[in-house]
Amino acid sequence: MLRLVGRLYQHEREWDEAAVGEQRAALRQEHFAQPLARLRWLVTALQKRVLPRTGLGQACTYLLGHWAPLTAHLRHSQTRLDTNAVENAIRPSKLGAKNWLFVGHPDAGDRPAVIYSLIVSAQRCGHDPHAYLKDVLTRLPAMTTKHDLTPLLPAHWRPVP
Repeated sequence: MLRLVGRLYQHEREWDEAAVGEQRAALRQEHFAQPLARLRWLVTALQKRVLPRTGLGQACTYLLGHWAPLTAHLRHSQTRLDTNAVENAIRPSKLGAKNWLFVGHPDAGDRPAVIYSLIVSAQRCGHDPHAYLKDVLTRLPAMTTKHDLTPLLPAHWRPVP
């Protein structure tokens, strides 16, 4: 099973260099059908041999129960086989939130977590965090309603010329 999954990742690495646009989806449909069919057959056979409440039995049930989402990426070019890129992108936010739970006082961790979230959100939207915070903190005192805040959110913010 590991070799089958390894083969899928090997194909993806090769296609990272050459496949563009919808070409990756076509390559996946061509090269992934047989290994995935074999994987499903192996897991189905294994599921019949193990007790359902064991870790392996639960893993087989989970895999077969999620087969449609697992194979949905065959029709798409932009998806990846795993969520590693997403997990790596949110790791600093998650670690920061965990580290700031008790900054001096249990209630004090909220403030740095909010600021850090704004900084990371600004970075993800392609903004310079320093310029973003400087502009937002300058404009914030003039805000009168919560509706005035929408243009200051990282996704909507535009620097004032």
